[in-house]
Amino acid sequence: MNVGVLLLAAGQSGRFGSDKRVARLPGGDTLLDATIAAVRDAGLPLLVCLRPDDDALAAQLRARGVDCVPCARAGEGMGGTLAEGVAHVRHWDGVLVALADMPWVRPATYRGVAAMLALAAIAVPVQGRRRGHPVGFRAELFAELAALGGDAGARRVLERHARQVFEAAVDDPGIHRDVDRATDLPPTPLPSSGPERD
Repeated sequence: MNVGVLLLAAGQSGRFGSDKRVARLPGGDTLLDATIAAVRDAGLPLLVCLRPDDDALAAQLRARGVDCVPCARAGEGMGGTLAEGVAHVRHWDGVLVALADMPWVRPATYRGVAAMLALAAIAVPVQGRRRGHPVGFRAELFAELAALGGDAGARRVLERHARQVFEAAVDDPGIHRDVDRATDLPPTPLPSSGPERD
């Protein structure tokens, strides 16, 4: 199956207070770059959904070979962004809906959820009895995803097809860890001042 990742990166970062996509992690990568790196390490196709005014960011990503699309409906919320993004990946057999503010999801988790779409129409990773992200959908549900709107995301599709959801057990706390506020970022270590001199 040709399963790719639709990375939703068109939010307004309202609770963060600034554009969290470019916030730095301790290793120096931005939040968005770290998430993209995890998907690329998983070896899956990727399409990043951006805001319609993200011209500079889109140019930076494309220069690095990252496919991205501006979503005119981003202002509606996650559902609008997802609906518009899915329309660009109809050639895929399945899609993993992932969030740009979750850089700690492991590449193996992306691959595992993608593989589960061979067995079920919907696949979700689970750790400690809690579902997390990314959530996978087979192409037969793309029309329903494309009909979404507002900020509810794909929750309605999951509820409508509850009996078709496959829960994939993973050992990955990153499926629950996102960044809503600046305090959710790990502290950046202070640079070493080197040996003192007289």
